[in-house]
Amino acid sequence: MTLSVRDVTDQNRFEAWVDGQLAGFAAYLRSDNLVVYPHTVVEPAFEGQGIGSALARAALDDARERGLPVLATCPFIKGWMLRHPEYIDLAYENRSRVAD
Repeated sequence: MTLSVRDVTDQNRFEAWVDGQLAGFAAYLRSDNLVVYPHTVVEPAFEGQGIGSALARAALDDARERGLPVLATCPFIKGWMLRHPEYIDLAYENRSRVAD
């Protein structure tokens, strides 16, 4: 199995390809100050083969390289970050406070 993950900027997502087939993707919304990962999909034929982990790692490594905090609204990406503490420092922290 040959796996490659690439950033497809015109579709705002990272795509995982296995032997020429699209195996999954992690969608993103990226600004100059934040990246949001709202949704990750792994095709059923590729489940359990590390595709989701490869997507998460590529997406989070990209955020780190760009110096962007990560708001992971996707349950998979959020859970992956929690299981890999070396990425938890990327988690977005809302520091705004509202007061009367």
